[in-house]
Amino acid sequence: MLEISQLRAGYGAINVLWDVSLSIQKGKLTTIIGPNGAGKTTLLRAIMGLLPVEAGSIALDGVAINGTPTWKMSDARVTMIPEGRMTFRDMSVEENLIMGAFPKEHRSHMPARLAEAYAMFPRLHERRRQLAGSLSGGEAQMLAMARGLMSDPSLLIIDEPSLGLAPLVVNELFEILARLNDGRRTIILVEQNTARAVGVADHVYLMQSGKVALSQAALDVDLEHLHALYFAR
Repeated sequence: MLEISQLRAGYGAINVLWDVSLSIQKGKLTTIIGPNGAGKTTLLRAIMGLLPVEAGSIALDGVAINGTPTWKMSDARVTMIPEGRMTFRDMSVEENLIMGAFPKEHRSHMPARLAEAYAMFPRLHERRRQLAGSLSGGEAQMLAMARGLMSDPSLLIIDEPSLGLAPLVVNELFEILARLNDGRRTIILVEQNTARAVGVADHVYLMQSGKVALSQAALDVDLEHLHALYFAR
């Protein structure tokens, strides 16, 4: 599905990713974990065309997407749900969802996608006329996820969805992620809650200092060993 080979990227003269290689399998949930500064978000930004690739390649279904403008990624059915929710605060919940299906090719499917979003996130249906800026943190994260699903992406990238949320909301969020991992779509999840992330994943990558420090099937991951690598013990 997505093949990343010997990738280098960063911010101007500051390089962050050092020859990063990952293989994301179709229909699976791959989680990328690591401490702050490991390069996780930089990797996602490079995939989405938000950062230039200095070296290496990114290929989606065998087609190179290096240099593809971010606004063209929806044509390839790739959607990213960014860290921090980033909802349109002065628009209603339903208007936010409609924005997720704004590209012309998705508009005819919008009613069906709205129905799917409300079925998966019933609280959003209750709040559909409410301004997004008045939602709780958990509700705003649900809205960001539902908006991302409105374009029916084949590759869904989610950056730090549990950040700043209460434990009960985190439980609900990971139940939703487990349901999304149904083989219909490919998911890349960046998350600092290692145990929960591994629990919903099919494959795990650990990043340290801009490099891949571990690549392993989730079922084979030893959390004690993973945490030792995570904290560079």
